[in-house]
Amino acid sequence: MGRAGALSSSPMLCAPLMAQSVEQMITDMHRAKTQGADVVEVRLDYLKNFQPRQDLETILRNKPLPVVIVYRPKWEGGLYEGDEHRRLEALRLAHELGADYIDFELKVASDLVGELKKTHQTGSKVIVSCYLNRPTPSKEELSRLVGIMQATEADIIKVVSCADNITELETLFHLLLHCQVPIIAYSVGERGIISQILAPKFGGSLVYGSLEGSSIPGLPTLDSLTEAYKVESINSETKVFGLISKPVGHSKGPILHNPTFRRVNYNGIYVPMFVDDLKEFFSVYSSPDYAGFSVGFPYKEAVVKFCDEVHPLAKSIGAANTIVRRPSDGKLIGYNTDCEASITAMEDALKEQGYINSKASPISALTGRQFVLVGAGGAGRALAFGAKSRGARIIIFDVDFERAKSLAHGVSGEAQPFENLVHFQPEDGAILANATPLGMHPNTDRIPVAEATLGIYHLVFDAVYTPRKTRLLKEAEAAGAIIVSGVEMFLRQAIGQFNLFTGREGISSTLRTSWKLA
Repeated sequence: MGRAGALSSSPMLCAPLMAQSVEQMITDMHRAKTQGADVVEVRLDYLKNFQPRQDLETILRNKPLPVVIVYRPKWEGGLYEGDEHRRLEALRLAHELGADYIDFELKVASDLVGELKKTHQTGSKVIVSCYLNRPTPSKEELSRLVGIMQATEADIIKVVSCADNITELETLFHLLLHCQVPIIAYSVGERGIISQILAPKFGGSLVYGSLEGSSIPGLPTLDSLTEAYKVESINSETKVFGLISKPVGHSKGPILHNPTFRRVNYNGIYVPMFVDDLKEFFSVYSSPDYAGFSVGFPYKEAVVKFCDEVHPLAKSIGAANTIVRRPSDGKLIGYNTDCEASITAMEDALKEQGYINSKASPISALTGRQFVLVGAGGAGRALAFGAKSRGARIIIFDVDFERAKSLAHGVSGEAQPFENLVHFQPEDGAILANATPLGMHPNTDRIPVAEATLGIYHLVFDAVYTPRKTRLLKEAEAAGAIIVSGVEMFLRQAIGQFNLFTGREGISSTLRTSWKLA
C-alpha cells in the first residue's frame, strides 16, 4: 500500500491507532511515522465525542502518512454502538474528503462501494473487510468468500481470522499467494503472529505493527518489524526458521538469529511459532520453505518421534532442541545443542575462577562433584547426560517422580521426590542446575530450592534466561556462589543451531554481537 494510494510491490507497515481524542490521534500518527510506519489505520470508533466533519478534516489535514479510515461497529468487533446510518455517513464523508483508504465491512459494502465510486471521484481506495470471529475457514470456503468480496468492486479486500491453531495460517498464506486481487489477510492472537511477519513471503503488501508502548496482543511492534525482522527484506525465496514452543512470548531467538542471518548474507527469517499439536504442525508445514526449527518447552522430548533421523547425542539424551530439514530429501534431522552448551558454560565459569589447574587438563571441573538437577524435561535431560559425561554424581528432582527416576536410571544417578527439595542439604561444593521454568518472566519471584542452602553450592546454573539474571541467580550470588546465567547457555546452543541451520561455521562472535545489540 503505497504513499500514492495504491498497493506497493514491497511490504508496507501499518500502525493501528486507537486514541480517544483527535489531538492524540495526530500525535500518534507522527509517532508511527517516526517508528517506521508507511500508513496508519485510524479507528474512529475509539474517538470520544466524535464530530464527523470537523474531526475528519482535522485528521486528514494533519496526517503525515496515508491513512486508512475505519469506523468499526460492535457487530464486527469494534466499539461503535450508535445509529448505523450515522456511521455510514461518516465513512461516506471520509471518501468525499479524499481519505487515502476507507474500510467498509462486507455486510454493508455491496450497495455502498459502487455508489461511492460513481458519485465521488476522489481517488480514495475502498477496502472491503471481513472479520471471521472463528477459526480460519478451509481454502474452498475462503475462495468463495473472496469471490463475494470481489463482486463489491472493492479496490482491496481484507480477511481477518481468529486462529485456534497455528496450522490454520497456512490457509491464509495460500490465499495471499494465489489471490488475483490486492489482498490483506492475517490472523489475530499469539498463534497468528507469524501471519503478519511472513505475509511478505507470500505476496502480502501490508503488515500491521503496534506503536512502542501501546502493545496490542498478538501484534508485533513496529520496532521489531523494522529492526528484528526487517520485513522489507523478506521475499518468496526467504527460508523460514522458528521456535516451536508453548508459550513463545519469552523467546529472544528472533533478536539473535535474524540480525545474524543478515550479517552473513543468508536469506532467512526466524519467527516464534506457538504450537499446540506437533503432529499436525509438521504435517502442515512440510514444504522446503520451512527449513529448520528450534524446539523449546514443553516439546524437546516429544519432538524426537517426529524426526526422520536423530543425531546420536540427541538420541542418547532422548531430547532434541534443533531440527533441520535436509535439502536433498526434505527429511527432518534432530540434534541437541543444549548439552554441550550448558556443560561448557559451567566448566568455563569454574575455569575463570581458577578451579582447573590447566586449560589443557582433560579432567572436568565437574568430575566427582554432586550435581543437583531440578527438572527432568528436555533441558534437564541434556544437562544430566552432559554432567554424566563429565563424571559428576547426579541427583534429580522433578514434579513427576517417575520421570525423574527414568532419567536417573539413564545417567546412573539418584532420583528424589520434588517435595524433598525444600529440605535437601547439598554437599559442600555441589553444583545446582535449574532446568524448570521456575523464575521465568512473568513469575520471576520463584526459586526452586531453599534460600538457606544456596551458600553451600559452589556454582548455581539457571537455564531460564528471561530475565537475564533470575532471582535464583541473584540470591545465589549474594550467598557467594559462582553463577551461570541461562543467557550463556542460550548463546552457546544458538551458535550450534545457527551452524546447523545455515551450514556455516565460525559465527560465534557475530551471534554474541547480535545479543549485545539487542
